[in-house]
Amino acid sequence: MQLEKVDRPSATAVLRRAVELGVNHIDTASFYGDATVNEHLRAALTPYPADLVIVSKVGARRVEGEFPLKLAQRPHELRAQIHRDLTTLGLDQVPIVNLRRADQGPGLIASGEDVVPIDDQLAELIALRDEGLIGAIGLSNVSAAQIEHALPVGIVCVQNAYGVLDRTHEDEVTLCAAHGIAWVPYFPLGSAFPQFPSPTDHPVVGRIAADHGVTPAAIALAWLLARGNHIAPIPGTRSIAHLEENLSAADVVLTAEELAELDGLSQTS
Repeated sequence: MQLEKVDRPSATAVLRRAVELGVNHIDTASFYGDATVNEHLRAALTPYPADLVIVSKVGARRVEGEFPLKLAQRPHELRAQIHRDLTTLGLDQVPIVNLRRADQGPGLIASGEDVVPIDDQLAELIALRDEGLIGAIGLSNVSAAQIEHALPVGIVCVQNAYGVLDRTHEDEVTLCAAHGIAWVPYFPLGSAFPQFPSPTDHPVVGRIAADHGVTPAAIALAWLLARGNHIAPIPGTRSIAHLEENLSAADVVLTAEELAELDGLSQTS
C-alpha cells in the first residue's frame, strides 16, 4: 500500500480495515514518501498482528527535486535503508526485504558508478539476514537469469511488474512456480507509466466484471490469482471501498472460457 499522500486518519483506517479483512502481507519501503508509509504502518498497526508479514524494498532513497528518487544500490546504502526501516517501522527484524535492481525500467536505470554487481548486494543482504536484522531475502525488477543466479541464496519472493495486459515476465512467473518462490506482481491494475495501462479500462475486463457483479479491478486481480497459488498481487489503494472491492477478487471464480479470453488480452506476449 503506497500511502504517502494520504492523511494519517485515512491511512490508519485503510490499514486497520485491511488487517480486519485478513490481509497479512503489506508492501512498504523507507523511500516511499521519505518513510511516511512506514510511519503510517507503525502508528496504525502496532503492536503488529503476529501473522502480519511486512515486506520492504531497498535500492533507492528519497531526495528533493523534480524527481524525488535516487538510486542507492551500494551495499552500505542497502544496510542504511534497512536500519531506517527498522527504526521507522519499530521492528527488531524486517520479515522480508526485496532487493530492487536497476538494470531495466520502469523507473530509474543504473549507469556509471550506480551499477553494482548483484553478488555484492546479495552478500550484504545475507550478512544482514545472518545478523537477524532481516528475516528473508527477495528480489524486485529482475530477469529470469538473475533469479536463477540468486537461487542458492534462498530467495523467497520476486516482485516484478505483471498483469493481465502485461506478460513481459511470463518466464519469471513459471520459474518462480518451479522453485516455490512467491510471485508478487506490482502494477497489477496499471500505473502512470505508459507501458502499464490499466486493465480496468479494457472492455473485455469490464464485460466479465458486469457478468460477475464485481468491479473490473476484481476481475483483473482474480485472473492473477488463478495463475497459480504462488501469486500474491499488491494493488495499492487509498480508500476502504477500493480495498474491499479488490479483496472481493478472492471470491471470484472465472470460467475456463473467461480465463482464455483474458489470457488473450496480453499486449506483450
